[in-house]
Amino acid sequence: MRILKRLLRWALILAFSGLLLGVAAIGVAYWLISPRLPNVDELKDYRMQVPLRVESADGKLIASFGETRRIPVDIDKVPDRLKHAVLSAEDADFYTHPGFDWHGIARAAWHVIISGGDKGSGGSTITQQVARNFFLSPEKLYSRKLTEIFIAVRMENELTKDQILGLYLNKMFLGHRSYGVAAAAEYYYGKTLDQLSIAECATIASTFQLPSAVNPINNPVRMLARRNWVLGQMLEHRYISKVEYEQAVKEPNGAFAHEQPIEVDAPYLAEMVRRQVLDRLGNDALTEGYVVKTTVQSARQTAAVDALRDGLVAYDRRHGWRGPEAHSDLANSAGTADFDDLLASYSSISGMQPGVVTAVSPTEATVYLASHDSATLDLTAVSWARPFISDSRVGVSPKRVDSVLKRGDIVRVSRNDKGAWELAQIPKAQAALASVNPEDGAIQALVGGFSFARSKFNRAVMAARQPGSSFKPYIYSAAFDRGFTPASIVNDAPLALPDPSKPGGLWTPSNDDDKFDGPIRLREALVQSKNLVSVRLLDAIGVRYAREYATRFGFSLDALPPNLSMALGTASVSPMGMARGYAVFANGGYLVKPYFIREIDDRDGKPVYLANPARACRSCQERLLDTSPPGPPPAESAAPTPAAAAIAASTADDPAIGSSAPDAVGDVVLPSDAHDNAKAPPVLAPHVIDIRNDYLVTSLMKDVILRGTGAAARALGREDLAGKTGSTNDHRDAWFVGFNGDLSTAVWVGFDDFSSLGRSNGVGEFGAQAALPIWMDYMGSALKGLPVNMLSMPPGITTLTIDRSTGLPAPPGDTNTMSEIFKVEDLDKLRSQAAQQQQEQDKQHAYDIF
Repeated sequence: MRILKRLLRWALILAFSGLLLGVAAIGVAYWLISPRLPNVDELKDYRMQVPLRVESADGKLIASFGETRRIPVDIDKVPDRLKHAVLSAEDADFYTHPGFDWHGIARAAWHVIISGGDKGSGGSTITQQVARNFFLSPEKLYSRKLTEIFIAVRMENELTKDQILGLYLNKMFLGHRSYGVAAAAEYYYGKTLDQLSIAECATIASTFQLPSAVNPINNPVRMLARRNWVLGQMLEHRYISKVEYEQAVKEPNGAFAHEQPIEVDAPYLAEMVRRQVLDRLGNDALTEGYVVKTTVQSARQTAAVDALRDGLVAYDRRHGWRGPEAHSDLANSAGTADFDDLLASYSSISGMQPGVVTAVSPTEATVYLASHDSATLDLTAVSWARPFISDSRVGVSPKRVDSVLKRGDIVRVSRNDKGAWELAQIPKAQAALASVNPEDGAIQALVGGFSFARSKFNRAVMAARQPGSSFKPYIYSAAFDRGFTPASIVNDAPLALPDPSKPGGLWTPSNDDDKFDGPIRLREALVQSKNLVSVRLLDAIGVRYAREYATRFGFSLDALPPNLSMALGTASVSPMGMARGYAVFANGGYLVKPYFIREIDDRDGKPVYLANPARACRSCQERLLDTSPPGPPPAESAAPTPAAAAIAASTADDPAIGSSAPDAVGDVVLPSDAHDNAKAPPVLAPHVIDIRNDYLVTSLMKDVILRGTGAAARALGREDLAGKTGSTNDHRDAWFVGFNGDLSTAVWVGFDDFSSLGRSNGVGEFGAQAALPIWMDYMGSALKGLPVNMLSMPPGITTLTIDRSTGLPAPPGDTNTMSEIFKVEDLDKLRSQAAQQQQEQDKQHAYDIF
């Protein structure tokens, strides 16, 4: 008995000594580690990484940029059933323990002992997990575990339990780039937290432990077992009733990937936003939860995308069927698994789904789609597929389906307006559309190509292409500034000029139809797009003067050729540059700068940037007080912005970019910031051309639509439209640029490698055939329901009856007359010319007597 007491006394002494040593060891460890412990007080205002969000002007999502999906949510907005699910799965005693759990630590220590040193997972409370995720690495070291406990204790002393739980629910990775419960609910179920069922809450709680392996998409079987265990824990802790438990266990796994819904198809614009925001705000722009509100109207952007794609598809079908994208010799026993393997590397492009032809007959073909659906194509569905021969020739229309398709062909199909499947092919030609508000340059719609997924090159702002005849209005404007009038007569006749670079040493420009009309009034010359008249007009006013005058419309001198070819549109311009230039005609003579970011808000909705763009502002008090005459715009730096330089550098090897691409990108700017000054005065755009000059040129371009090369646009039924077609040699570029008081829009169609657009049905692919239909579809939709908006006749413009043949005031009794508009100061000159002509005619009649 005495020995037993002695042993018990020594055991107590040893235990107490061990306890003292343990406490001392912990004390020494804390003394050594505490200087290196982080300040947990910063967690009270910790800002989670939130992606950059890009929205349209009417608040619809265009894009989201960032490596993580996260939707921060306040703890009081998290439903109790989700909190209870997480607590049941991860830390049932969270609201009672001091930050660590002795039982959990003991279990983990026992596991280490019996496993021979295996540092398995487990033993960490929610507080410890928060400490590890915010401050520590995931490596499994005893020192790291001790540090984790010390941080957890400090957190429990300085933060409330709800604050810690809120950090946990928002911070943790839950699979598929989703961080936090709100992001997980949206991705797995497409729901907000308050819409989740008990079973769905338990599923999300199940992903905290092994998010990459145990989630409802990657491993649904293992997830269901884990979910049901969590539900059992919720029942055990009386968070749910027996009935709720039984219903939740029976609920099937309904999770699937719910990508954040993109509401506006504008990827080219989204990339422009990303680059410009990074340039302004730095790399934190992608993680600080900024919301960028663009100038783009969602309905107009949708109309632009649809119009451009429909126009390119129509062009492509005019030029025939180029054959399947690939072909595979299918075995007779081939099944869906084989078809899926064949289609694995193909994706849907602009609504054109990839598929493999599995059966074909003279009357129909069956196509297995990558979406696991099936499409049946009859003869009507392939009737457009005449064989492609060259850019100007196609074969005969197919009479049998099996003359177009073969078993094993990999093709595209799409649904037509009636919802029926039809054969499709991705166009090889490209197009771009840029549309701006003439008042301040706000971009209303922008499409940089047929498919951003296939080509990131943004042709709307970066393509440097020749505008052809769509450049002529700038030449005419310069001529009207030099004293020419819409009634001035210029000879439309063959012309030969010395040019050593040309065969025979002569440059011999011609009209598109190779016909000549002789002396012709300038109004008719522009309506009929007479090239030789433009060349003679440019020669008369001087190339140097015309180049400098063209800079008033936003073009750099470097982009303008220093020779007479400029009259035929051989400058290097972008669609955005052309839309900007025509906006001068649309707004009364003011040069605005295109921009696309109206506002940038931080995660709390507070503006950090508010655009104050230069405006035409014709009725502003500041404008009315400005009496300076129109003239060239202020000199601008030739160097592109950093964002522009980055874009140019990233696409320097693209064959479609010319030397002026950085300038074209530089046309799109970030206006001055007015978010700190609610009463910021309007910034006035430079006044570059006289409103009377503007009215004259616009009048001519209205006639282009009324009875000229743009006559098809009369179908829109609007009297306020003006514009000009454009085509280049060998049909390499097709343009239509036009406007009213609400929109200035440029459309370009061509090939990136400068190939010819060719001919169709014996007609060349001019701007009127290739580009104008796109412009019409967009403008018809964008202006639907809006009232007529056009310049009214300004003071200093008068109307005069002239002789159609001479362009001079009509003498009494003249029946070959028409009404024309002029600047008032031109009337005396015209009357003097008419009087002089009458005297010469009278003198000639006098000689005729003899």
